[in-house]
Amino acid sequence: MGKINKKKKAILVVSFGTSHAATRAGTIGAIEKDVAAAYPEYEVRRAFTSQKVIDILAHRDGIRVDNVREAMNRLLEEGFREVIVQPTHIIKGIMNDEMMAVVEGFTDKFVKIEMGQPLLGRTEDYQNVTKAIMDQFTDMENNEALILMGHGTGHQVNAVYTALERQFKQRGHAHVFVGTVEAYPDIEAVMNKIELYDFQKITLMPLMIVAGDHVIHDMAGEEDDSWKNLLAGAGYEVTCILKGLGEIQAIRDIFLDHIAAARLKPGDDRRLYQAPVKKASSVI
Repeated sequence: MGKINKKKKAILVVSFGTSHAATRAGTIGAIEKDVAAAYPEYEVRRAFTSQKVIDILAHRDGIRVDNVREAMNRLLEEGFREVIVQPTHIIKGIMNDEMMAVVEGFTDKFVKIEMGQPLLGRTEDYQNVTKAIMDQFTDMENNEALILMGHGTGHQVNAVYTALERQFKQRGHAHVFVGTVEAYPDIEAVMNKIELYDFQKITLMPLMIVAGDHVIHDMAGEEDDSWKNLLAGAGYEVTCILKGLGEIQAIRDIFLDHIAAARLKPGDDRRLYQAPVKKASSVI
């Protein structure tokens, strides 16, 4: 990208990362393009929090992606003075905490560092995420349930997943359930819930920005313990949506709004990012 960029201001988009090229372009890449279009006065940079993904891309594909520390050092070396760090994480979990700790080490090295929230970082995000997802499902049948597969974490913030399911229910979507791969509620807990209803069809969709390994294997894989096969074995007709949340424009707009909020100061009357009005789409 060249040395000493004249803009002197950067937005560092921090993602967990993925080694799958197609979903990376359609999700993380799409978010970064939207950020660049919405904030042309900033240079947009990329960092991943998963060193495993970074190493795979380097060794397998010859693609260089910085981790957060490397990206911040690079911006410093190239003469940037102001940085907005915008994570594409879903929650304020372990990866987000680790990112924050690294960035805090640079607070005295830049004129200004501002932090954006992850997808479910603010109270209003729950309502906005719920609407963004349900706008993809305008014709669900009465005998059909939607199960969203999140990652899950040992961090105390894992309660976010239960809170999000409650938000769906409060907004009239009793047929939506949220589970996680690595925490509670797991797929067994979700199946115990749906047994109380007369659902015949199940749609599985990732509650993740990208449709990576967890989606391909844990959700829709051919292994006996994949969510798809566990549900099919219980007698449900299962459909899998192999697309990450980053492919939904309304989800990407939430990140743009978080950047706008990060730029606001007390008494500032600048409006938050306003996405153009779009006609609701059908299932992704």
